[in-house]
Amino acid sequence: MSNSGGRPEAKIEARRLIRSRQHGTLGTLMDGQPYVSLVAIACDTDGVPLLLLSDLAQHTKNLLADPHVSLLFEATSGYPDPLAGPRLTAIGRAERYDDPRALARFTGRHPSSAQYAGFSDFHLYRVRIERGHLVAGFGRIVWIDGEALRFDAHDSALAAAEAEIIAHMNRDHVEAITLYAERLLGLGGTEWRMTGIDPEGLDLRRDGEVARLEFAAPVLTPAAARRTLAGLAEAARQAGGRP
Repeated sequence: MSNSGGRPEAKIEARRLIRSRQHGTLGTLMDGQPYVSLVAIACDTDGVPLLLLSDLAQHTKNLLADPHVSLLFEATSGYPDPLAGPRLTAIGRAERYDDPRALARFTGRHPSSAQYAGFSDFHLYRVRIERGHLVAGFGRIVWIDGEALRFDAHDSALAAAEAEIIAHMNRDHVEAITLYAERLLGLGGTEWRMTGIDPEGLDLRRDGEVARLEFAAPVLTPAAARRTLAGLAEAARQAGGRP
């Protein structure tokens, strides 16, 4: 077991696991005892987990008294033995984060949260990960430094243009989004919508189903995003034998 910053591929795998999950298990401390609960999760553009929590929830009361938390991300569905599936335990601190852009990312990921996101007793939190413990399969266990789990381009021009890019794609390029889902991700159905884009990939949603399409290389600017999205659409058309 490694206790270093983590192999490059482990860092990427761990961050992809964080970005792809809708829900996770939140661990907080209550009177010195562990308390765990199920929470909805989104990610900021740098890969830092986002939580929208009610002041009335026990886990919120706990973290306000002691901000030390842990989050379990797991993708074990479909494995005959769930313990053979990948999971990451992230350890860090929860911080209040009143940022409309980040809140929009959360409500895009979880549309039902929009109806209460503006309530005075609901607040957004970022979980600043200090280290993560990745179990990616037999013999593939590693501790990863928190800095390695963050993508450094959080304040890029892409983040500022994200809302405009999403609106444009959902309004004018529905066919391309459908092709991403169908041809590049092997998903059926239509009515997929883009809910987020970050330097490492894009997020899709259809009703309660979510999907993520990873980019081959980091995308840091709106111009690069346009080229990448167009290239993915062309690749999807060719994959399906369409002109």
